[in-house]
Amino acid sequence: MLDRLNHIAIAVPDLQTATRQYTETLGATVSEPIEIAEQGVTVVFIELPNTKIELLEPLGENSPISGFLEKNPSGGIHHICYEVADILKARDKLQADGVRILGDGEPKIGAHGKPVLFLHPKDFQGTLIELEEV
Repeated sequence: MLDRLNHIAIAVPDLQTATRQYTETLGATVSEPIEIAEQGVTVVFIELPNTKIELLEPLGENSPISGFLEKNPSGGIHHICYEVADILKARDKLQADGVRILGDGEPKIGAHGKPVLFLHPKDFQGTLIELEEV
């Protein structure tokens, strides 16, 4: 079911500061910020030869990232995103296996313009998993 690792997402309290740290200190190439109102985040992507790192900042007070940052004020790894060929087929199999899909269970459009779903972290050893259809 899983294809390659798409990205690792890191929640940050200040996206501009984190972006500057990655570009100036680590010499990374970082995308322009992308606001995703439906998910309550602003993101940038750090392009690496084998994957991406996504930096997430809350967009508004009701962002799910706000709650994460309350518990982890310095930020930290938020989720891991894997690619799948068919997100509906993956969802149906996972639900049949008892995995909880967050939200209403319907894919949303993610930062890459592709359908995504999130899997409950309690079903994966405390790790929030994002699936992205490619």
